[in-house]
Amino acid sequence: MKRAVADKIASVAQSCGLMLELRLGADIPAEEGVVVAVEVLNDKATYNELELASGRMAIVQRGDVLVGALGHRRALFGYSGSVPASVRPGDTLQLLNLGGVLGTCESADPERGEPFDCRVLGTVLDFPYLGERIGVPARVGGAKLPKSPKPVKPLKLDTKGIPVVAVAGTCMDSGKTSAACAIVSRLRHKGLVVDAFKATGVSARRDILAMEDAGARETRIFTDLGVVTTTNGNGPDLTKTMLNELAEGHPDIIVFELGDGLLGAYGVEAILSDDAIRSVLTSVVLSANDPVAAWGGVTLLRERFGIEPTVVTGPATDNAVGIDIIRSQLALDAANARTSGATLGDIVLEHCHERAH
Repeated sequence: MKRAVADKIASVAQSCGLMLELRLGADIPAEEGVVVAVEVLNDKATYNELELASGRMAIVQRGDVLVGALGHRRALFGYSGSVPASVRPGDTLQLLNLGGVLGTCESADPERGEPFDCRVLGTVLDFPYLGERIGVPARVGGAKLPKSPKPVKPLKLDTKGIPVVAVAGTCMDSGKTSAACAIVSRLRHKGLVVDAFKATGVSARRDILAMEDAGARETRIFTDLGVVTTTNGNGPDLTKTMLNELAEGHPDIIVFELGDGLLGAYGVEAILSDDAIRSVLTSVVLSANDPVAAWGGVTLLRERFGIEPTVVTGPATDNAVGIDIIRSQLALDAANARTSGATLGDIVLEHCHERAH
């Protein structure tokens, strides 16, 4: 065991409640969610920020000692990488996202440049045994995903009849969070208690922090359940767990964002294919980058998942041309989250009222 002082603690490790002074171990489990300390080896002029445990953004510089967590990423626009078979002090890993996920980069994004290289210092130790100096590798998440009963059965879902709004997108960076925040804000202005969560993606808290700023009373993210990156395997149970948890607080409505796109590696397809989840969805909002993407997204929702979307938003609705195309070609309403957020929220609320009656 050795000591180290961190310059920055990434948001992926927020639930660990770490101080800047660390105790590090040399025996590092090469497993997703294990918290590690690293030293940054290079500087970058772009994509050079880290989301801290406080939610603030900080510039990363060569020589910084960072605390992050092992994990994988499969981003369409960004870095893709995985957890290596083994991790030892002195190994070089890459910073895969702004939330502090660390792994071996296998594909970089030309617009973001090569990722930060980071030298592994050790695993951050937690001391769970009162009065004993026995350290164990710290792991992300203050709670754990419930296990399905044996023999394996689907995790039970009970939303207590509370309306549920899902925001899905054609791909990452299609305006999903802006849409979710606009809807949350409008519902709050209408006097409703709104809870919100992010169901899929790679660990970073900025989206749920934005939902809190928009007026969400309670928020959740999969990282809280010890998951760094969602997959088709864990996506449905994560979604059910967060729906169940928030429903226990009896909000008037629950809004959640499906990170990434309808076609991707983070579990959106598995979630929308789950009969129990589909049965509680009161409204599904599609965020699309352009009219062709809107057409493809709507077609996927209708034909593959049997879901009729309520409204289309995103960059495809940035001006009247896109809105007119969507309305005429898809027979759906459309509203821009940034310029007509109240209209978007009203469309969703009206649909929820219609479904309730």
